Amino acid sequence: MYLHFRSDYLPYDVVKRPLQVQEEYKPKPGEIDLGTTYKRDYNPHKIQPVTLVRPLERKHIQRGKLDTIPTYQDDYRSWEVQRRGHNKLDHPYQPPTEKFGNSTTFQDDFIPRELNPRQSFKPPCVARLSDVPFNGITSHRRSYVAHPLEPKFIRSKEEYKPSSQPLEDLTTHRNDFKGLPGELSKSCKPEYTKVGSNAHFNGSTEFRDCFQPWSVSLPEVRKIKEYVPPTGNMDLNSTSHLDYVWHEICPVAPIRPVSFGRKSKVPFQGNTTMKEDFQAWDSSRQEIIKRHQEIPKPTGKFDGLTTFKSHYLPHEIIPAQSFKPLHVALPSSARFEDETMYRTEYTTKKQDICPANYSSPPGYVYINTDSQGHKFFHKVTPEMNTFSESNDNHIAKEVAVMS
Repeated sequence: MYLHFRSDYLPYDVVKRPLQVQEEYKPKPGEIDLGTTYKRDYNPHKIQPVTLVRPLERKHIQRGKLDTIPTYQDDYRSWEVQRRGHNKLDHPYQPPTEKFGNSTTFQDDFIPRELNPRQSFKPPCVARLSDVPFNGITSHRRSYVAHPLEPKFIRSKEEYKPSSQPLEDLTTHRNDFKGLPGELSKSCKPEYTKVGSNAHFNGSTEFRDCFQPWSVSLPEVRKIKEYVPPTGNMDLNSTSHLDYVWHEICPVAPIRPVSFGRKSKVPFQGNTTMKEDFQAWDSSRQEIIKRHQEIPKPTGKFDGLTTFKSHYLPHEIIPAQSFKPLHVALPSSARFEDETMYRTEYTTKKQDICPANYSSPPGYVYINTDSQGHKFFHKVTPEMNTFSESNDNHIAKEVAVMS
């Protein structure tokens, strides 16, 4: 493969493509015509503001006195309700006569004892040193034999030789395609013919025949009875209030054990090492250390000119020339072959009208109607007149029409 590539593919001299100098842009003389067909054909009309059709607001002022008594206040009168008495028992608080002792049962029964720590049986975490010297000889060090390495083969680089033959860049598409002009394809779609009938349309349906409108009467309005307030006073006594019997109950005596407090006549010593060693010092708030401003504040009006605005030089833009080929069909005297198998083999067929669209289809004789409303017809053939006796034995085509 290496020899074939060298023999078949020969290098060519590559020449740089020359640069094309762009032409200088020259504006076209004259003025641009900005007129349009809309400006030419449109005639302006004067439009007046639309008048409001809203009726004027009328304020109805009544000089009579307004009666402020509503129906709720007139119908629902307030009742005199007596306030219920409290059925809660009174337990007046009686402070204890004896002084509360601050010692607990734990303080009275607890006897302090000295703690004896347990002896630890954990071995000490110390490395054990050995007197024998370390043997660092391994099987790899003992069995490995060093061999000298041969020098590495370096392949010489061959010099590139360009080919003297020109490059053949002609493709099959460029060679075979020549761009033949052709006619527009013809449409093979059949012509649209509207299927219609001259018979009068019968607008009666099964829904219209069976469902007739019925007269509906308005619902009766039920009258609301007038509210009649009850006579007499309201009885607010309940069964719990009538059946409850009040009892005199003494407060439960506490079952608290009697504690004998330890009293001492020695005054309390409140001095601690914290109070004796750390005395309060007079402290004052430190002033704020302000740093002197090194950069002086600018004076005068701010100049908004940047380096981009001062150094920028506007240049005239020259549009690049387009090298796109023109979209024009290549002319040719040969006739374009647009014949297809569909056009050559397609035959138009006549569209028949379904006889079910007629109330009495032509060319058919009515036979009977079944229980579901389907009508059956026989097709009239030339053989019915000559052979009338054998007509019942032959099965003709039947058409079911939904009535």
